[in-house]
Amino acid sequence: MIRILHYNKLPKKADMFRRPVSDLSKIKKIVQQILNDVKKEGDKALMKYAKKFEGAAPDRLVVSPYEIRLSSNHLSPALKKAIKEAYANIYTYHAHQKNKTEIIQTQPGIRCWQAVTPVEKVGLYIPGGTAPLFSTVLMLGIPAKIAGCKEIILCSPGNHAGDIHPAILYSASLCGIKKIFRVGGAQAIAAMAYGTTSVPAVYKIFGPGNPYVTAAKMLVQQEGVAIDMPAGPSEILIIADDSAPPDYIAADLLAQAEHGPDSQVLLITPDFTWARKVAEEVKRQLEDLPRKKIAAEALKNSCILIVRDMMQALDLSNRYAPEHLMLCCRNYSRLIKKIANAGSVFLGKYSPESAGDYASGTNHTLPTGGYARAFSGVSLDSFQKKINFQQLSRKGLLQIANTVMTMAETEQLEAHKRSVSIRLK
Repeated sequence: MIRILHYNKLPKKADMFRRPVSDLSKIKKIVQQILNDVKKEGDKALMKYAKKFEGAAPDRLVVSPYEIRLSSNHLSPALKKAIKEAYANIYTYHAHQKNKTEIIQTQPGIRCWQAVTPVEKVGLYIPGGTAPLFSTVLMLGIPAKIAGCKEIILCSPGNHAGDIHPAILYSASLCGIKKIFRVGGAQAIAAMAYGTTSVPAVYKIFGPGNPYVTAAKMLVQQEGVAIDMPAGPSEILIIADDSAPPDYIAADLLAQAEHGPDSQVLLITPDFTWARKVAEEVKRQLEDLPRKKIAAEALKNSCILIVRDMMQALDLSNRYAPEHLMLCCRNYSRLIKKIANAGSVFLGKYSPESAGDYASGTNHTLPTGGYARAFSGVSLDSFQKKINFQQLSRKGLLQIANTVMTMAETEQLEAHKRSVSIRLK
């Protein structure tokens, strides 16, 4: 049963913002050893860890083009149709994020502009353990393709037979990804960061994962390999009132809870009587879930919070900065402008979070753990860099020469001043 708490009666109100945390010091120590082994031994270490963590080492790390083509035969027509529809929506949404290059004349004779260029080499990590996240292939592969990344590689763990789920391979083929490797866990992050005989090194690594994958991403970032964002357990915060059907809200809470035992789901409402109906629905629906055990563990980290009104609910949401925020209440449009911190927002009772997870078009790779206060979710921009250009004519340089020289002299950087004055002679 999910707990119901009255926020204004909580002795320690800050506890509401506490997320489930793992022992990172212990995890980082284990992960650092994996990183060191892969850096030193390459493919040999990848095989060793595949046998240790996945039950068997694959015959080959590289997935062949034949296996990728064959994946289509293992999926139902209904699933292939669903993946194609999701692909189309995600592609449309991300394609419209393209920026046009605009030349700005800051003053006569001085032109400045930004050139958008793709990150040349990117690596996508796709979990394949308790749930093969083929939807994440679309979320990462599509913007990488639109951005024009020259090399896109994908790593995902194989099963006991060394096979990657066919839906992952099929989704990758739609995105034009040809370099796929049977590598999972922290060792996959190490392979993409350092490169091995089989797996090429990349400049930026994307994708969700367990605490070991997350720790690996954060450690390789310290060595100069870029990552999409810090990521942790999945979470949702729902602001709702009695205009929302209790069974809808219960289903939304459980949809996020089934991600993992360390997920967190929160419902904030001013209506205690209605909240009890939601809690009863959560209990009822939980019994039918195949991942009941996982969801039940997540509910231990979760609660329904009773607040004074919707403005207090939104204030708490902004402080929590949820990965997913749902507004299922009357006049939710009045609250939109007051949202300051959230990864992705779902408006109204017909906008379930699952739609964004799969097929509405927005990206589901989002900041967790409060990082939505400062980070955005993955977008086309994540796969691009912006390079600044400036071009000064003789007239343009003459106009700002005194400004530059005065500033350089004040900062006691004589060579900076001279690089301008020498052109004035």
